[in-house]
Amino acid sequence: MRLPACAAVVLALAAGTARAEDRPAYSVLARDKGHVAIVNAKGEVEWEVPCKADAHDIAMLANGNVLMPVSATRIVEMSPDKKVVWEYESKPVAGNKGRVEVHSFQRLADGTTLIAEGGNRRLIEVDRSGKVVREVPLTVDRPDPHRDTRLARKLDDGHYLVCHEGDGKVREYNEKGKVVWSYALDLGGRERSPGHGPEGHGTEVFGAIRMPNGHTLIAGGNNNRVLEVDKEGKVVWSLGHDELPGIRLAWVTTLQLLENGNVIVGNCHAGPDNPQLFEVTRDKKVVWTFNDQKAFGNDMAAAQVIGAKGKVVR
Repeated sequence: MRLPACAAVVLALAAGTARAEDRPAYSVLARDKGHVAIVNAKGEVEWEVPCKADAHDIAMLANGNVLMPVSATRIVEMSPDKKVVWEYESKPVAGNKGRVEVHSFQRLADGTTLIAEGGNRRLIEVDRSGKVVREVPLTVDRPDPHRDTRLARKLDDGHYLVCHEGDGKVREYNEKGKVVWSYALDLGGRERSPGHGPEGHGTEVFGAIRMPNGHTLIAGGNNNRVLEVDKEGKVVWSLGHDELPGIRLAWVTTLQLLENGNVIVGNCHAGPDNPQLFEVTRDKKVVWTFNDQKAFGNDMAAAQVIGAKGKVVR
């Protein structure tokens, strides 16, 4: 039985039951329906700004500001009082006669910002003055500004983990752009099918994070799965398309690995009867879901859950 659609559903389900006092008091930062908004644990919109740009990445920074896109090429850092305190716009580089699209960005520990530039097929690190202080070329088998990259993250060892949607691959690069590890998604025994909804299926990967144990946790995009793979590329843990009772995975997008081992999963294009976000334990018990069809809708690809305890990897 699927969860009913309603204006805001923020539930905890642990083996079918959960006390209200045990439910995580999360807020959700996300972009959809023409705005970026923060919805609290009561389902109330606490903060919002208009945003017409499609978004595949978003971040609440340690200083309380929000890093977000305002166009296909421009990202801004916005303060709680809705002032733009930093911005950067990507433009075609020499040799790129087409367009540029930015689908990923990350504020780094040194204050610079990592940006993945589709079309330019590169990663750049930009300082507060807007100067590019590092450039890392990317390997792309099937060049397309819209599909060159999805999420990209800099790792603790200085390497970069990049999802290439069009190639269906996750690649790890060193500081010079050499591929030092890669993983190619497969169809998992199902036939490829078109579309963005729960029945669409392919290998267009969206997100990946490096776990403390050295494994890579992958949000499969329209692969409809979450995969944990080791350094040899062996799948050691996964969530399947219809494995969780009452939840069908569609376009799997953002991942947050919590300190207790639980994973928060973004489930985009899944329709109103499926949660847009959910938290699941390692033994595959769903302990929290979020489904707000009023503030957000079926295109909530970029989201961050706020309020998780301890160190969160995303």
